[in-house]
Amino acid sequence: MQISTTLPGNFRSALMRGLRGQCPRCGEGALFHKWLKPYNACPTCALDLTPQQADDFPAYIAIFITGHLVGPIIIMLALEYALSSWQIAAILLPMATAMMLAMLQPVKGGVITAQWWNGMHGFVKERVEAPPE
Repeated sequence: MQISTTLPGNFRSALMRGLRGQCPRCGEGALFHKWLKPYNACPTCALDLTPQQADDFPAYIAIFITGHLVGPIIIMLALEYALSSWQIAAILLPMATAMMLAMLQPVKGGVITAQWWNGMHGFVKERVEAPPE
């Protein structure tokens, strides 16, 4: 039984669905039933999500982005305000932790979407059919 879904037209629209925590195929069903735990299948279109293998990659991406955003702030705090190491740590550790936690779920949704879009790890590669010429 095939359920009618609106497939995304390009990778960007699929990625935006995943970043919002929605099913990359239909864009309606939730991708996660717990903070970082994806459903086994989309509650709306029944897309099988068990092939996803995000593992630690979302955390690596979030660490990479956080490091690049926090680096200039460290330099600014040290040079402009002449703060001590303890003061900088007191400001940056909670900020970096909050950034990491806020990024993990959207990044994991993006990784799962990239796997689905490219047909990796057992996902079926689905595309919108091009109109006949």
